[in-house]
Amino acid sequence: MPRVVLFQPEIPPNTGNVARSCAATCTELHLIEPLGFQIDDRTLKRAGLDYWPWVQLEHHANWEQFLETRRQRGGRLLALSRHASEPYHRIQYRADDWLLFGRESSGLPGELLEHVDQRLLIPMPGSVDQGGGVRSLNLATSVGVVLFEALRQLEVG
Repeated sequence: MPRVVLFQPEIPPNTGNVARSCAATCTELHLIEPLGFQIDDRTLKRAGLDYWPWVQLEHHANWEQFLETRRQRGGRLLALSRHASEPYHRIQYRADDWLLFGRESSGLPGELLEHVDQRLLIPMPGSVDQGGGVRSLNLATSVGVVLFEALRQLEVG
């Protein structure tokens, strides 16, 4: 089963909504600190509702600790980034993939992108890059789009 990784998430309701999707799909959720909130934040818990007991949650004190966990467990590290050209739906997902998403405000730092196996893009015809007014999708929406495509391909569910 692919794993979802949030790099330094900043907004509690986004992480709570991602956690709910992870609980619903039996997908591990990895949070790389520092977080922009306390894990016991009321809005985080409200967004995740009463699903937190079913979230397979792992914390990583920093990027280096996460990389060590990934090295030990194997699998490709797939980064979702606007600095990519390959659409997320054009690759073949594997059960041991790590789906990496960046901060709500600034995405993934460039130096982190050097450590990934592949960069993926969620195409948005209405994006600023395409002459529209939308800079990005909500983090929880982005996770849902990519996670459910991976699960569809892997015929999970």
